[in-house]
Amino acid sequence: QEVTCQLRGGSGCVARVPCARARSPRAGMKLMRAALVLLLLPCLAEAVEPISLGLAAFGAVSALTGLLSSHRLYCYFRDCCGHAKLLNSTALQVDLDRKLFGQHLVKKVVIKAVTGFQRNPNPKKPLTLSLHGWTGTGKNLVSRIIAENIYKGGLKSPYVHQFVSTLHFPHILDIDKYQDQLQAWIRGNVSMCESSIFIFDEMDKMHPGLIDAIKPFLDYYEQLDGISYRRAIFIFLSNAGAEKITQIALDFWRSGKQREELQLKDVDPVLSVTVFNNKNSGFWHSSLIDKNLIDYFVPFLPLEYRHVKMCVAEELRARGYVTDPEIITRVAEEMTYFPKAEKIYSDKGCKTVSAKLDFYL
Repeated sequence: QEVTCQLRGGSGCVARVPCARARSPRAGMKLMRAALVLLLLPCLAEAVEPISLGLAAFGAVSALTGLLSSHRLYCYFRDCCGHAKLLNSTALQVDLDRKLFGQHLVKKVVIKAVTGFQRNPNPKKPLTLSLHGWTGTGKNLVSRIIAENIYKGGLKSPYVHQFVSTLHFPHILDIDKYQDQLQAWIRGNVSMCESSIFIFDEMDKMHPGLIDAIKPFLDYYEQLDGISYRRAIFIFLSNAGAEKITQIALDFWRSGKQREELQLKDVDPVLSVTVFNNKNSGFWHSSLIDKNLIDYFVPFLPLEYRHVKMCVAEELRARGYVTDPEIITRVAEEMTYFPKAEKIYSDKGCKTVSAKLDFYL
């Protein structure tokens, strides 16, 4: 919300203008002078000829326009709430294709969900995504890509907020205090920026019932205590349900089907039920699931040997190295794979690729 200041001129004329706070002294002085001119115009209209009045008004408006243009220029380079980047679905697709491997279901859901939400001028509720899968399959990466495609600062933007269960909510005896704090944090941040993004990591380590404290913010309310939450985005990251996702993918592989033939409808219903009934999911018997407030359960499939090699190649590229096939193969072969018989999937996904690559560079 923009802070305004009241200026009072002669004959009772009053003007409310943006304060010069957080601007340079010169810019602030220009703004005050321009506001004063606009303030005095109606009061002096009878004493000034039309041409002079018109020139004065033009000068004042030009000064204000210049300052507004400067603000837009500032927001072009820095994050400003209300000036979030117009989401480019093609850029989002390119980012996901270049950095995320083996997750065709994730790409399809994320592009459809985020793009549709950002382009909707009047969403009925906040966008809520729940990302599930083993460590190293890309959950944190996807949340980062989403943030970077909406705000220039990405995860460092003042409008992107991360919560880690073991860090922010460590003690089960303090769950009542955490619920109050969580509600206050969300309420305060959305009141400052309605397009805030909230990311909850390690949901499977969150105490049962804690996440239900935010249910009102995810529901179909137009406003709560004068605040609208409909333009916010909530992203949950969890390992819960990973076993079921792996079993579905493994059955698919054993039946001779291609991984890419797996569809969301093959996983989504089973995943939501599994998470709801898992006492260690953070969503155990949660009203968020019971009331259908989570828009998408997004399954991250376990990564195969070929996907690990892609991760190594991308890490080399990101560090500015030439993609050396020998190094890529060596790093990929150092990873361990499961099940024991088939050895199809990396048990740590791509999580340790960066550390292992250090040995060869």
